[in-house]
Amino acid sequence: MKPKENIQNNHRSLIAKVLFIALCMLCLTPLITPPIALLMGVALAQITGNPFEKISGSAVSWLLKFAVIGLGFGMSVSSALQAGKDGFILTVSSIIATLTLGILLGKLFKIDKKITQLISSGTAICGGSAIAAIAPVIKANAKQISVSIGIVFLLNALALFIFPVVGHFFELTQHQFGVWSAIAIHDTSSVVGAANEYGIEALQTATTVKLARALWILPISVLFAVYKSGSVKKVKIPYFIGLFILAIIVNTYVPGVEQVGPFIVTLAKIALTVTLFLIGTNLNYSSLKKVGVKPLVLAILIWVFISVASLAIIVQTVV
Repeated sequence: MKPKENIQNNHRSLIAKVLFIALCMLCLTPLITPPIALLMGVALAQITGNPFEKISGSAVSWLLKFAVIGLGFGMSVSSALQAGKDGFILTVSSIIATLTLGILLGKLFKIDKKITQLISSGTAICGGSAIAAIAPVIKANAKQISVSIGIVFLLNALALFIFPVVGHFFELTQHQFGVWSAIAIHDTSSVVGAANEYGIEALQTATTVKLARALWILPISVLFAVYKSGSVKKVKIPYFIGLFILAIIVNTYVPGVEQVGPFIVTLAKIALTVTLFLIGTNLNYSSLKKVGVKPLVLAILIWVFISVASLAIIVQTVV
């Protein structure tokens, strides 16, 4: 490489890093909402790319866990139990229906078996987390995992903007929207982001129902391990959900915690905003063009199915 070209590349790299850090710092302020943070990340991915791709990937995992646990300090045991009770039957039925439909459509469209399983599991349970948990169990390769996660991230980004609009159009209550977003949006980050835009009660309900839904990673992973010749030893347990429950208990029963609770919740929401920005920085064109038409159609069809079906049921049965 010529010295001049090397200098130009170094300048581009420096500009990309400075811009990335500046936008990330901006996400720490009240000026940026989760949807805007996601858009900023996506725009940056197209313009300069993500100069800290490896670091941000790890940061997303830890920041999301902190955000979820922190939100527990804004909830009470009674409200969490009520939310979990309202969403339990719908959660179980939606997981079974989505997995079944996804696997059947995968066979109909002749899509790679493991990609079908990953997309169906991600849609049925909790997006990227479910894919990451089930991938080693079914021995999926890097391409199968990247295609599945790319699709889930794309649909998650759309959900963050579409769901609040639909919720207001149908005049859903805070509680109804919380249950619906937890059932029909793939990833926890987008569930929390969309619910946060809708209201405080929606956020509390959505977080509780979604994490209860995420617990199904364990039994579904075991089923894949048993029936798909995987390894039960590779099943991952989402331990941070236990910390979320502990945060709710502490916030409810430990004296004095209610004074610091709002501060922790504020930090959790900031962490969520930064998380969505980082997720957006990985949604570049080159990563999404690897997805392919058939897997994308499969993901959209089962997502539309669970979204419409759950919305219809919630409007009729949930107050």
